[in-house]
Amino acid sequence: MRPVTLSVLLSAILPLVHADVKFTSPAGGETFTGGGSIKAAWTDSGNAPSISDLSTYQLFLCAGGNDPGTFIQLASITEKGLFSNGNTAEGTVAAGVGDDAPANAYFLKMISVASTGGTVTNYSPRFSLSGMTGTFPANVQLGAKGVSGASGPPSDNQIAGAGGAVPAGGVAESFSLPFAEQTGPIRYAPMQKYPPTKITAKTKTPLYATSPYTVATTYLPILQGVTTQTGSVTWSFSQYENTVAAAPAPSDPMQKFLNRWKD
Repeated sequence: MRPVTLSVLLSAILPLVHADVKFTSPAGGETFTGGGSIKAAWTDSGNAPSISDLSTYQLFLCAGGNDPGTFIQLASITEKGLFSNGNTAEGTVAAGVGDDAPANAYFLKMISVASTGGTVTNYSPRFSLSGMTGTFPANVQLGAKGVSGASGPPSDNQIAGAGGAVPAGGVAESFSLPFAEQTGPIRYAPMQKYPPTKITAKTKTPLYATSPYTVATTYLPILQGVTTQTGSVTWSFSQYENTVAAAPAPSDPMQKFLNRWKD
């Protein structure tokens, strides 16, 4: 297939299923020239939640397989996009962020935040980048070679009531796994706990064991960790106005006493 520049990624449509965001660009199986800009486009898939229920998003270039631990985020296309600004995004990616083989190793990852809370992650179809000068980690290389077809990873819907239940043993279970026992480029942290109304603890005990470490005596390999995802908050709180009247001004004797310290 003849390579084309990344600036024309809006040229074709390949729908994704089971996702609220359906990428219309890039199209699956195409080859583009690396080192330039990446332009993505999407539309509403018709599945809940609709794009009108989403507020902001992050867009990343990824590479590797379809299973967790076999793909990584290589570069950020958009750090904090607004759905109200339209359904396209564009960013420049350096040629050194990845390899040019195997074919269809690349795809886009969008993390969308719902207006009511929670996130949904969608992936674009797979495509190739020619002229790339970097290298993939071994697990990413193997993951990409093990994929057949041009479909990206399955979507991950963590918006309550959106019909996107996380499969048993999947991401939801990962949030309960101790951080030190997790592997792969994406680590999972549990949901932040609801603050108590009063402090009852007498001693400060860590919630989790400290992470193991080894003192480096030589140059270490390039860190493959990418990001930590924290579980969505499911609790809520209410705020009320303080209706108690302010304390009165000091009495005359007290004011005279205070005046002694005015310098």
